[in-house]
Amino acid sequence: MNIRFSRQSLRFILPLLVVLGIFALAAWPLVDSLTQRWFVRDVEARSQLLANTLEKPLAEFIPLNEKARIGQLLDSAIRDERLFGIAICDPSNKIRYKTSFYLDSLGCQPLKKHSESGVTASLLDLPQGPVHITEHLIESNEDDTLIGKLILVQDMSFMQNRSASTKMWIIATFILLGAIISAITVVIAHLTWRSWNKSMKQMIRGELRENPDEPPPPEFEHILGEIRALMRDVSMEQREIEGLPQIWNPDRLRSLLHDELSGDEILVVSNREPYIHNQAGDKINVLRPASGLVTAVEPVMRACSGTWIAHGAGSADRQTVDAEDHVRVPPENPSYTLRRVWLTEEEEQGYYYGFANEGLWPLCHIAHVRPIFRASDWEQYVEVNQRFANAVIKEARTDNPVILVQDYHFALLPRMVSEVLPKATIITFWHIPWPNPESFGICPWREEILEGLLGSTILGFHTPYHCKNFIETVDRYLETRIEHEDSTISYNSKLTQIRPYPISIAWPDPAEEAAEPSIPEARHSVREQFGIADNILLGVGVDRLDYTKGIIERFEAIERMLELHPDMIGHFTLLQIAAPSRSSLDEYQFFESRVLELANRINEKYGNNSYTPIILRIEHHTNDDVRRIYRAADTCLVTSLHDGMNLVAKEFIAERSDDHGVLILSQFTGAARELHEALIVNPYNIEMSAQALYRALIMPEAEQRDRMKAMRTQIKEYNVYRWAGRMLADAARLRNRERVQQRIYSYSRKYRHRGYPL
Repeated sequence: MNIRFSRQSLRFILPLLVVLGIFALAAWPLVDSLTQRWFVRDVEARSQLLANTLEKPLAEFIPLNEKARIGQLLDSAIRDERLFGIAICDPSNKIRYKTSFYLDSLGCQPLKKHSESGVTASLLDLPQGPVHITEHLIESNEDDTLIGKLILVQDMSFMQNRSASTKMWIIATFILLGAIISAITVVIAHLTWRSWNKSMKQMIRGELRENPDEPPPPEFEHILGEIRALMRDVSMEQREIEGLPQIWNPDRLRSLLHDELSGDEILVVSNREPYIHNQAGDKINVLRPASGLVTAVEPVMRACSGTWIAHGAGSADRQTVDAEDHVRVPPENPSYTLRRVWLTEEEEQGYYYGFANEGLWPLCHIAHVRPIFRASDWEQYVEVNQRFANAVIKEARTDNPVILVQDYHFALLPRMVSEVLPKATIITFWHIPWPNPESFGICPWREEILEGLLGSTILGFHTPYHCKNFIETVDRYLETRIEHEDSTISYNSKLTQIRPYPISIAWPDPAEEAAEPSIPEARHSVREQFGIADNILLGVGVDRLDYTKGIIERFEAIERMLELHPDMIGHFTLLQIAAPSRSSLDEYQFFESRVLELANRINEKYGNNSYTPIILRIEHHTNDDVRRIYRAADTCLVTSLHDGMNLVAKEFIAERSDDHGVLILSQFTGAARELHEALIVNPYNIEMSAQALYRALIMPEAEQRDRMKAMRTQIKEYNVYRWAGRMLADAARLRNRERVQQRIYSYSRKYRHRGYPL
């Protein structure tokens, strides 16, 4: 027993002694250097103080050559026991006055070394011992001319004695602490090792207790949970690695939902609905709005079914729902339920147009438009968030649904839902950028918004940079516990994971792609529709009419390109599709007038009866029309001033089955971090954008093909189903972890009642 104890003790003591010895050897010169620097700084401070005291009277006595008074002054100063000698030198470095103990060998030569404190000083070893010499200039009281310098020599022998004592005390204290720590560690290790080792083996083998149904002691529950979580992570990562060659598709997403989330119901919440029913005379037309959110999320809902909760804004929306405000969509092949929520005109004005789009939108995009915050808009925003939260709670068939909350319109909803459905898994995806903490601090209700978002289980952004901004914002304005390694935030006993999930699009199905018009057919129909000659190179821009999309900067780049390369006049046209957006807001009305004015000016400058440089269409287009335009284009311009992702860039690439066409992409889009083969530009740099456009128009076909193939491979593999799959897989992992933690908590309470220590 004693031999075994000694061996176990040596396992702890020997490494510690080795480390202590190495550290002591390394610390010895460091301590010596530090103490010397401390003492030198102290001496220099004393020298500076003495020099300041002597400077004024010396400046008065030296010009008058009053040797007696100077001698009295120096003799009075030399009474300091550490002051070895004082000398006064003239500007030609000759000694004019000195004390009796000042060594002639020191002379008046200028000192070359400058100390850390800014004093001209030097440390010398003399036969009498180490001395510290400082040099201070003496200037005339009348015209600040140099009349001499003061040399102070101080005895430094005390430094060696104090330095040795300091080092010995430090090393002795360090060794004593090390010995105490070693002794405590060895005793605790010896007392706990045997029982801990036995219990650990039993736990791993499944022999947790004599009664297999009885849980392990509470002190092992955390370890057991970590082991289970690690095994799940390894299993999921292995499946992910094995599945990398496979393309993510609806079937794989459904399989993940069934296997990892046990087929739990999916609820999506967004302001914009995926299908709008509008009255057109006696007919009801179905419109799919131009929205990156709808483009990304709608394929996921088709794959996973469930219920999509959104604002019913169409003129015929009420006519097409049932008594529960439900309608099955898509119309041609219903696969999920759309639940509509009704808002009054006042609520829509305050919540949507006011707080969301005059406040949060410009605040987050930092696009040179001043955000506007009104208390009345905030009240409507809170009320509408609560109404949508109530709709989510009502639609949930279980107490633990998976809820996908979309975008900045519902920053408060996660907290509202989690308070009623604490077991729900809430995945909030913020589709726009998140600004830095200083910018977000402008919002008067910043704490309420952050608290609302931290009701989420998972909070996703497009890029790691936006995640970093959000975590720093929370750290600035809320009292939370942040684990930076795991990107988790704990607030009010709720754990939220912050992750980047770059959003994407659904890769075209081969059957759907085959049904689309061919590239030559698309080129012919688009040119015929818009009156574009066959010999004209076609660029396209597809955006909402929004000041963040860089449409004005795009037009200015085209104007500059035509100035620099007049051979392109008559041979290039931009077809700009601009879907009307938030046209009731003054800022958007002003922006529309600027866009129209600039397009007309450029067309008047370079166009004629048969040629128009910019064809501007401010109107909605169907998805089929937009895809046809993509296929007809030679280049696509995406020049956003600030964007979360921008799916137009990915949609253009997905439609280029011929591997031709060039993408010009703003560096301020999330897509620029994925699509490196695009021509990346700074849209504020008009010259750069103009040159990139010209390069795109003259790019050889072989280079176009290489670039487009690489980008198509990227988007095909990292499509919207992978985006959704990653979020759902992370949600499943967190749900399983929470379930284990709940069991651990119940076990802990059980053992607390039995008297086990926790």
